[in-house]
Amino acid sequence: MDNLETAARPEFASVGSAPSGSTLSQRMAVVNQKSILDMIKEFRRNWHILCDSERTTVCGADSMLLALQLSMADNNKQHNGEFTVPLSDVLLTWKFFLHEKLNLPVENMEVIDHYEDIRRTYDDFLKNSNMLDLIDVYKKCSVLISKCENNANISPSQLRDFLLGRQYAVADETDLYVPTSPMSKHNQDNEKVQLLARKVIYSYLSLLVNSKNDLALAHILNIPDRGLGREAFTDLKHAAQEKKMSIFLVATSFIRTLELGGKGYAPSPSDPLRAHVKGLSNFINFIDKLDEILGEIPNPSIAGGRILSVIKMQLIKGQNSRDPFCKAVEEVAQDLDLRIKNIVNSQQGDVILGTTDISPARPKSYAINHGTAYCGRDTVKILLVLLDEEAASLPTKNKAELLYDDENTIHHNGISILTLFRSPTQVNNSSMKPLRERIHKSMHEKKTKMKQTLIRSQFACTYKEDWIISKDKWNDVNSASEPLYVLHMENDLSEGVNSSVRRPTVGTSSGNVHLDRSKSEKVARKSSSQTGNKSSKRKQGYISRSSMVLFNILISTILLDSTALHSGDCED
Repeated sequence: MDNLETAARPEFASVGSAPSGSTLSQRMAVVNQKSILDMIKEFRRNWHILCDSERTTVCGADSMLLALQLSMADNNKQHNGEFTVPLSDVLLTWKFFLHEKLNLPVENMEVIDHYEDIRRTYDDFLKNSNMLDLIDVYKKCSVLISKCENNANISPSQLRDFLLGRQYAVADETDLYVPTSPMSKHNQDNEKVQLLARKVIYSYLSLLVNSKNDLALAHILNIPDRGLGREAFTDLKHAAQEKKMSIFLVATSFIRTLELGGKGYAPSPSDPLRAHVKGLSNFINFIDKLDEILGEIPNPSIAGGRILSVIKMQLIKGQNSRDPFCKAVEEVAQDLDLRIKNIVNSQQGDVILGTTDISPARPKSYAINHGTAYCGRDTVKILLVLLDEEAASLPTKNKAELLYDDENTIHHNGISILTLFRSPTQVNNSSMKPLRERIHKSMHEKKTKMKQTLIRSQFACTYKEDWIISKDKWNDVNSASEPLYVLHMENDLSEGVNSSVRRPTVGTSSGNVHLDRSKSEKVARKSSSQTGNKSSKRKQGYISRSSMVLFNILISTILLDSTALHSGDCED
């Protein structure tokens, strides 16, 4: 807090000079910001009474407005079928929302339709994300009247003015007639890039501390580019809604199941998240790397610096060093590293001043965070201080750029939160039915294909499929080759018989036999080549050797008898 006051001192007007309107607005903003930081600090000291988790993060003004916008868009989708909301309705509801939640007068204020449903959706979103907004913190600290004396420094109307950005009113009147120059436009662009780099790094730290923070995950899921665009985020969001889990927990569970689950626990082949395995694995492994640093390095100053260094290297990897975003990331990481060291030194100084001769007591059971290693708890507390300071920062002046402008992140693989949470295609009962039918159809085709596919071995000729494929061809060849095969064997046997008997035959008969023999030899070569090719492919394995031997014996016997008769006729 002292650093904040010191940084604010140069902004005050010099002694003897009348403060300008801009100086008055800055002074009011700094006073309100310090009061809000004191309030959050008191909340952290009594977190075990006021909330359920030490890692509950505080939602600042900009995050509150984004959550309200998403709640309104979700309400419009339920009633009108479109996940969108005009800027005018968001600002109108934002003003009424602050008055109603702070118990301030709401007379003569316009109320948007279905406000109760919007408020319920907003509260559920923060609860599921393990977050509390600044108004919730203010109300919880108000319960501790005796302990939370600093809470009296800020009133509900002052908190409302801070959240609405009333400190900009006087400054706007002063800067109303300042012309826009090329240099001022360049400065505005650098400021946008600086805010983007700050938002991305803080979102990584917030997700590291609070893994249920879906808003932080939406900011960094695809920064740097991991191929996880709107379709991937929509699939994760639908899976989280179905399983009633946070988006990060759904992604972590999916990757862990693939890596460690085994075949019996593997996700379904039709799971939409299978299309994003590479990007999700990259993201989850990077967060795991940050968790390892958090749990393995006991020194908060060293651990915090290492975490920022790893995040910085991940963001600027493969980028041009002259890119404004890379420069902004390096500057923000350096500033936060210095801030962590200052916080650690300040806390160590407070411990030294409060040290007595009595040894410190063992921490209470509620003070131990069982979610991480005990040595990482000190680093988590330092990171929570950083996140609390960011939650107490001044709200963004241009609400349109905060809620709808995609130009800030389009060059860095990001889109606005509203566009990211909006599904690429509207999901309803009519559109889910064709998708379900396509999934069932693809699964049926895969099952049919698996049934038709046979496991082949080296004895492929024994399978019926091969015999069916070559059945027609074999029948054609068999009908023509069997008589030729018989003639071939007949000629061979006749030659053997004539040579053994040594009896010449009549010329006419000899000429006919010679002619038949030449024709049969030509056809036999052709048939033998065809049968040889088929035997080389092992297509005739179903004919056993025993049947072939019996067939040869039978043919030999018939031919011997016919040869004897033929020779008898020649002698006569």
